[in-house]
Amino acid sequence: MASRLLSNTLQANVGLTKQFVRPMATAAKASATRITNLSNGLIVATDENASSGAATVGVWIDAGSRNETANGTANFLEHVAIKGQADKFNRIGGNLTAQTGREKTSVSVKTVNGQLTESVEILADLIQNTKIDDSIVDSKRQSVLDAYLKTDQDYEQSVFDHLHATAFQGETLGRPVMGTRETIEALTAKDLIDYQAQNYGADRMVLVGSGDIDHDTLVRLAEKNFGSLQSVPAAASSKKAIFTGSEIRLRDDVLPVARIALAVEGAAYLSEDYFKLLVMQAIIGSWDKSLGGAANLSSRLSTVANTNHLANSFAAFTKGYKDTGLWGMYVATENRDQIDDFVHFLQKEWARLSTSVTASEVERAKQQVKASMLLSLDSTCAVAEDIGSQIFTSGKRMSPEELKAAINKVSADDVRKAANKYLWDQEIAVVGQGPIECLTDYLRVRGNMAYNR
Repeated sequence: MASRLLSNTLQANVGLTKQFVRPMATAAKASATRITNLSNGLIVATDENASSGAATVGVWIDAGSRNETANGTANFLEHVAIKGQADKFNRIGGNLTAQTGREKTSVSVKTVNGQLTESVEILADLIQNTKIDDSIVDSKRQSVLDAYLKTDQDYEQSVFDHLHATAFQGETLGRPVMGTRETIEALTAKDLIDYQAQNYGADRMVLVGSGDIDHDTLVRLAEKNFGSLQSVPAAASSKKAIFTGSEIRLRDDVLPVARIALAVEGAAYLSEDYFKLLVMQAIIGSWDKSLGGAANLSSRLSTVANTNHLANSFAAFTKGYKDTGLWGMYVATENRDQIDDFVHFLQKEWARLSTSVTASEVERAKQQVKASMLLSLDSTCAVAEDIGSQIFTSGKRMSPEELKAAINKVSADDVRKAANKYLWDQEIAVVGQGPIECLTDYLRVRGNMAYNR
């Protein structure tokens, strides 16, 4: 599981330090999301906008690495499923995107020539008729390992993978989406077939269309191409993922930049508290010393970091899942000798959220959240992702007016109460990677979650 509601829905392509930077972005045209439930449980959802000039159609599956028995299965299956299908999408001029996350998997295609029928047929074939055997798995294994090695050099992703691992120890939510070298090498065709049989059911899928798409046409295509897809047995009820206060230190003094993440347990995606945490995130803010106005942002922490050269960049984040979440801070710094100072001022800001945060700060943060939420929906792909993510959580998609209303109702008193609930004297997970000799001792970090008021 960094959102299109500042966490979940902002894509991994956009670094955490760029969450509030959207040059030349424009708000998407507001329109109602139409939803139709087929008899086999498949949901068809569309956001129609004939003037968009493009269309995105895709399948979102309510399953990810959190549903695995063998870690890395969901990601491996995605790679096997799109093998040979990419050329089909290229022939119709489509841009194929496939993503596997901790709680969902998606395969979508964007076209500009109205190739809706062909797109749905290829997607249906990919989902339902993928050939899986040991020879195919073995032939694909190296490419999956190569992709794993590339992400292993992505230090930001590595930090967040370790953050999930230490925060949700012993939980499937804590596993890395791509798996590990050992699990990838051990996966078999049977693992993939079993995972697909357990999770790729009609009742766990949403066929999403956005842009230049007609809802009724997409429903007819869904009935034709997905009508025979069966539901899968209901997953056994799982307990809420348990958050564990702990730390992981990956010290490497050769690296030029230290990367650190600190997080407390957050709120479930789209819950009432989730929106309060988004406002809290905006109050703490994000900052990058390379930006032109870096010294003049509204975040108090940015002023301290800029004045004292404490960091290269930092960004508060909110990650929401079905039953829990993570809320915290990611920071990158070349100033390895003053990491302790940054952590000190960060925790002071966290403490201030439950004591003396002002109404003006909250109002400014609310405007930033609403702008980010709406301006992020500036493409048919972004809208489709937003639809798929929300429907799995609430069974519907919140309109822009509903989203704005959810943010507008957050008051300064709400922020103080939420900070008291989620931050004050709460357990914390910490990950440090690189030259982190001066990263504050964990017991001090935990103790400072309860500064004298």
